[in-house]
Formats: sequence, structure tokens, C-alpha cells
Amino acid sequence: MMLTLIVELKDKPGQLIKTLEPISKLGGNVIGIVHKREKITPLKKIPVEISLEIEESKIQRLIDALKENGITVREYNQVRLVTTSSLLLIGHIVHTDISDTINRIDSTGFAEVVDLHINMPQLNGPSTALITISATGKEKLKEAIELLINICKEKGILVVEPINEEFL
Repeated sequence: MMLTLIVELKDKPGQLIKTLEPISKLGGNVIGIVHKREKITPLKKIPVEISLEIEESKIQRLIDALKENGITVREYNQVRLVTTSSLLLIGHIVHTDISDTINRIDSTGFAEVVDLHINMPQLNGPSTALITISATGKEKLKEAIELLINICKEKGILVVEPINEEFL
């Protein structure tokens, strides 16, 4: 079966080989690799598209092996495995315990805060934050965003959502 796999790799030596070894061990044949160096993801990784041939029965084992190697699998054959969105928060973000907000998202088991940028123009004034959440799929991302909105309502923080949804 012909398969297109999109992974995110850290920009450091040895990452591509950690991706190719499981393909080889499972008898896959790499047809082509496109290294999208100019498209840095929200996680500060580089997307790499790999076209390969592999037995259909081995695809899930390949995905599992890649994850065990610490490789983020974004898509295979257009099935999105990790979805990311950014939202703007406005209010007393720091004073209402941003770590509590992050922990409540991260503790879901299906979503996590992967990036956060805060601007505090005045010590006791409202601040703004750009928060980026990744989830295991579109439905789980919607659920995580709903959770964030509810947390922010509790804390009196305005949520402008989503800023962006597709990064690849």
C-alpha cells in the first residue's frame, strides 16, 4: 500500500533516522521525502512528508513505533492525528493562576497547552495571552477549547477563538 506520512521532527541531528528505522524494520520502502524546513510548526518542529510503500496491516505498528521513538505523527493519508489551534485570552490571566488553567487542559489526557505568550503592559492591569492547544483530533480539540472557554468564564477572562486552526 502507498502511504503518505507527515511527521514533525526536532531540528537536530539524528531525528530523520529515528523516523526511517521503524519503516525499514517493518519492511517499508521509502519512495520520497520532502523536508519542509521553511514551515516551522507551533511546537518549533519541522514537518517532513514521507511517501512509502508498506503492508496495510503494518501501518498501526509503524505509527506506534514512531511515537515510541518520540516522533510526532501529524497525518497519514490525510487522517489528522494531531490538531492545533491558537486562541487569544484577555483579562487578569496571571493573577487568576495561569498554571491552573494550563494544568486543567493538560490533565484531560487528550489535549495540552503547547505554547503560551503573555503580554502584561501594567502590573495590576489586564494582560493578553496567545495560547496554543494541541489535541488528538478535531473533536477533542473542540472539547479542549470548550473546556478553556469554561475555565476562562470562571476566571472572568475573555476568549477570542480560534486565531488559526491549520498549521500545515
